[in-house]
Amino acid sequence: MRAARLIKMVLLLQSRPSMTAAELARELEVSERTITRDAQALSEAGVPVYADRGRTGGYRLVGGYRTRLTGLARSEAEALFLSGVPGALREMGLEDASSAAQLKVSAALLPSLKDASRTAAQRFHLDAPAWFAEPKTPELLPAIAEAVWDDRRITARYRREETELERELEPYGLVLKAGVWYVCARVIGPAPERGPRSGPFRVYRIERFTSAEPGTDRFERDESFDLPRFWSEQAEQFARSLLRATIVVRLTETGARRLKHTVDPLSAQEALDAAGPPDGEGRVTLTLPVESYDVAYTQFLSLGPEAEVLEPAQLRKRFSDAAARIAAYYLDAATRTDKD
Repeated sequence: MRAARLIKMVLLLQSRPSMTAAELARELEVSERTITRDAQALSEAGVPVYADRGRTGGYRLVGGYRTRLTGLARSEAEALFLSGVPGALREMGLEDASSAAQLKVSAALLPSLKDASRTAAQRFHLDAPAWFAEPKTPELLPAIAEAVWDDRRITARYRREETELERELEPYGLVLKAGVWYVCARVIGPAPERGPRSGPFRVYRIERFTSAEPGTDRFERDESFDLPRFWSEQAEQFARSLLRATIVVRLTETGARRLKHTVDPLSAQEALDAAGPPDGEGRVTLTLPVESYDVAYTQFLSLGPEAEVLEPAQLRKRFSDAAARIAAYYLDAATRTDKD
């Protein structure tokens, strides 16, 4: 436990010019007193950790000290080779850079860990696209990816329904979702209004871009921007924006258990949490947001007798009619079988 913490402390100090005891304590989840003891232990072990005194002081490594990768365990070495997604790197035009980086890491590993890349590849493969969908790499993806890595503005044209719009964008990050590429970018306003951070962040589907011209100027990245959090928030907002109608449904215990696999999982859980106790037949009644009545009809047909739609009346009638037709089909089939 302590050995792993000491290694992490050295790696933290390698990645930054200096860190205070409070910063190290927060990163390593220990007390500042423990940081002081660990720094002393590293110094006694020959690692040149130096402590600057005073209000602006902190810990730093002297003389550009760098540790080698000889402290990696096998599981850690294999995890390094799982961090890249080969298909995605290839589509972004980064396959050669990834290959070179892996060769350099391999060269620095102990002989006993040289096969880490092979053993990792044999045990894990990521297939991002959904089933029954042929993945297609957007033609402009490499150019946009290069702009993302270089923090360069792009002038892009993209399709929105029947129109084509032009925007100047600061591309902050790329997201691959179910085989579809998106770019998260800040929109830059007209020149008179332009400030260092003048526009909102938005998400664009890259396959809808008809052109993307990288500029010559680099933009100043907003360091507070968190790509995973931003994407998560946008995805949740998008999912909720689709839920424009409401139905009232009565579910059996099986229906309630399968609900999260039938409709939006978050909305299903919220509706189940807000529902009252089961009735005398063990069924729960809940109010659920849905995309539309047509979509709800398709979704709840899959639950069969485990769900009873109570409202709205027109949707309930559709299920009643469907149930009558289904019953007629099976009764007719049973009659034919008996005659045969």
